[in-house]
Amino acid sequence: MDICVFLSAADLDDRYTVPAREFARLLAQGGHTLVWGGSDTGLMKVVADAVQQAGGRLAGVSVEFLAHKARPGCDEMVVAVDLAERKARLLARSDAVVVMVGGTGTLDEATEILELKKHGLHAKPVVLLNSAGFYDGLEQQLRRMEEEGFLPLPLSDLVFFAEDGACALAYLEQAAGVR
Repeated sequence: MDICVFLSAADLDDRYTVPAREFARLLAQGGHTLVWGGSDTGLMKVVADAVQQAGGRLAGVSVEFLAHKARPGCDEMVVAVDLAERKARLLARSDAVVVMVGGTGTLDEATEILELKKHGLHAKPVVLLNSAGFYDGLEQQLRRMEEEGFLPLPLSDLVFFAEDGACALAYLEQAAGVR
């Protein structure tokens, strides 16, 4: 399975790097490919390092204004013109999506992926990896949207909230019929 991971390129502490590294290791050991933003900085680097150390494959999609931060030595690397093209290429290249911790860019990616899924423009499983309760507030907001009729389908059809990498990967493999 090709698993797109949206996440921060910032340097973060162990609350976020340890679960990200664990998920990346499990992804690689499961024979899956990491499809990610291609950066060799911060949490993106942590995840790519862990995938490569576990023998996994890397498929990056960078963007022109960040190409100087692109990771060397990937199995695949594409440079998109802008962020919109990058998101489209990441989604097109993947079978499933995991959203890890991140800032406004990651939140933008997550909400666009959920919006596209809501409208039936993709049916890929989406997981929010809720490391250290990072997405508790977003989960609460999405549940409120569901309860108050803002979502045309059940929240459980849009996204799965996982507390750890093993749970996230198990959900994705089951949803994709792997193993």
